[in-house]
Amino acid sequence: MASTSAFYQPEPGSILEVDKAFYDRLAADTESRELVESFVIPIRSGQAWEVPAGCLCRVVTTPEGPQCGDLNVWNLHNPRERLWTSRTRQLQGTHVTRYDRLWSTLPYLRPLLTITNDTLEGYGVDEDGGRVHDLLGSRCDPYVNRILTGKDADFHCHSNLTRAVLPYGLTEFDVHDVLNIFTVTGISDQGEYFMKPSPAEAGDFFEFFAEQNLLCALSTCPAGDLSIPLWGPDARGPIEACRPLAIEVYRPRAELTARWTPPATAAYQGLHGLAFPSCTETSAH
Repeated sequence: MASTSAFYQPEPGSILEVDKAFYDRLAADTESRELVESFVIPIRSGQAWEVPAGCLCRVVTTPEGPQCGDLNVWNLHNPRERLWTSRTRQLQGTHVTRYDRLWSTLPYLRPLLTITNDTLEGYGVDEDGGRVHDLLGSRCDPYVNRILTGKDADFHCHSNLTRAVLPYGLTEFDVHDVLNIFTVTGISDQGEYFMKPSPAEAGDFFEFFAEQNLLCALSTCPAGDLSIPLWGPDARGPIEACRPLAIEVYRPRAELTARWTPPATAAYQGLHGLAFPSCTETSAH
């Protein structure tokens, strides 16, 4: 098979270049960081929370065991700026880990967050070509459930996220494609999307640094750790595979972020080839 290289190749000095030493210092300084908020999201539900710019957030598996979570991210003050999974896949990869970033939609196109630590970083690529922390698949939803089973069911990740963001004035139309945390997925030789049971264990975590003021929402997937099929001939109730996830928000020592500034929006200044009519053109009519 001929070798290939990434299509998106940045020029030196691009925002795609990550200051790994900076993020390593943030990840390593666990003794001095201040716990700002912590809570547990129950099974088969969702919750939204804020992460101030310059803070760290962890998604943690509880002592009850592995669980997959579907994450949405918005700019707290402008929800039109939100996670753009397809561009993130192109810039970072189909699955993300330490030093990767989640990118926002046009016309903003800047990092929402940077991953600082990931206890499953060493999972790599398994024998089936699966990887962890997935940007390939979307969230489960009641609409596709109706297509697959002919039945209505109100508790899917899309529904959990919809309920979670209502207190922030957002609706179903604001819920978007997700980062599937602790989820192993891939594409088969037949080009079909597959999911595998989560390799996470109790206490595993996925940590990120907020590059701007964020609104996050996470669904504890009703399929649990994906060890039990949700659809198909072997499907059965997966409640036994469902577990909570914990959220922890930290403020790092001020000196660690003293020189950091939130990333600016994309510098494109054009008008997409359009031009405004001149005064002489308008006055002639």
